Amino acid sequence: MEKRYYQKEIETASREQLRAWQDERLVKTVNHVWTNNEYYRNKMKNQGVEPGDINGVEDLWKLPFLTKDDLREAYPFGLMSKPMADCVRIQSTSGTTGKRVIAFYTQHDIDLWEDCCARSIVAVGGTRDDVCQVCYGYGLFTGGPGLNGGSHKVGCLTLPMSSGNTDRQLQFMTDLGATIICCTPSYAAYLAESIEERGLRDQIRLKAGIFGAEAWTEEMRRDIENRLGLKAYDIYGLTEISGPGVSFECEEQTGMHINEDHFYPEIIDPKTGKVLPMGSKGELVFTSLTKEAFPLLRYRTKDICVLSDKPCSCGRTLVKMSKPMGRSDDMMIIKGVNVFPSQIEMVLLNQGLTSNYQIIVDRKGSSDTLEVLVEMTPELFSDTLGALTQKEAQITEALKSMLGIMAKVTIVEPKSIVRSEGKAVRVIDKRKLYDNK
Repeated sequence: MEKRYYQKEIETASREQLRAWQDERLVKTVNHVWTNNEYYRNKMKNQGVEPGDINGVEDLWKLPFLTKDDLREAYPFGLMSKPMADCVRIQSTSGTTGKRVIAFYTQHDIDLWEDCCARSIVAVGGTRDDVCQVCYGYGLFTGGPGLNGGSHKVGCLTLPMSSGNTDRQLQFMTDLGATIICCTPSYAAYLAESIEERGLRDQIRLKAGIFGAEAWTEEMRRDIENRLGLKAYDIYGLTEISGPGVSFECEEQTGMHINEDHFYPEIIDPKTGKVLPMGSKGELVFTSLTKEAFPLLRYRTKDICVLSDKPCSCGRTLVKMSKPMGRSDDMMIIKGVNVFPSQIEMVLLNQGLTSNYQIIVDRKGSSDTLEVLVEMTPELFSDTLGALTQKEAQITEALKSMLGIMAKVTIVEPKSIVRSEGKAVRVIDKRKLYDNK
């Protein structure tokens, strides 16, 4: 790669230097929120901790956790730690699980966020000679604005496409020679399908894709790479923490480097809250170290993953996080068995099916039911009914082997599952598991 680092002195800093930055910035941030935010001050007082008790990241465990419930309770201004006059932008979550979460940004916050996104673009080989097509949504969603700003900082010709309008996406992709694409993995798969249908494969110049905002498997990665002729890289972020660019994959594709100079990671036991040692599987927790308007301390992401400090061949010294292995709050319990959608996707792709599928969970009487709808491939389209039935039986058996429970598998016609140009709706859970009083 022509240029491997956007900020080499930071991305390749010694672990000692990174720790010194983290200690200094944590102390500063704790004092900042104590002084400027009543909600934080009360949380800390209830925990019996004051700013003087925090001398560095070794004292981080003393601070209380923050959760999305705190963000909803404090909506809209309760966690803002800068005056309104100092804030220049908001971003917001989709609000699919309740009241929207609003994150505030100063111009300084935006500059640092865009630096993080620029690091991710350079890590996949991006330079000022590239054409970067950003197909994440703009507006309140963080995906578009974050990668757009990062692309500008790298110096790429930026195509601010937003999501949707696939015909226009493909026109600009081919006419302007896009070399890097940024979107959700499900939309990348949809674009690949559309490119094949239109016979445009030989006109595509993409070399790298930066895909995030939803869970995807290694099998889906390889499928996208083969169909689009690029290398597919993961990027991670949350609106609450800043947006995409909290961590990013390098050429090794073995986990995402966390921008530790801005975000300090912990792995905890999701049940007890106890901090776990490096290499343990648990819930990811982030603390903002440099944000001004909306810094979050010990924010529980609900993402389950593993951290690694093993040396990376790319030369970056930043700790890596694994691809999230599920979420502590969206894990499905079906017939007493823990089930993650990623497990089902892995089976389908290994069986030669597509990434266009839907999981339907229901309850008949006192028993849970699991149904998986998956679109047939062109190869299956011409097969006999008996062959389709046999394929459904094979998938059923493979799912039982993976999950330990039976699932009804139905192979449906191509295009019959609604396509998504944003986050794919993979799971429909019709059970009423909670009392909504």
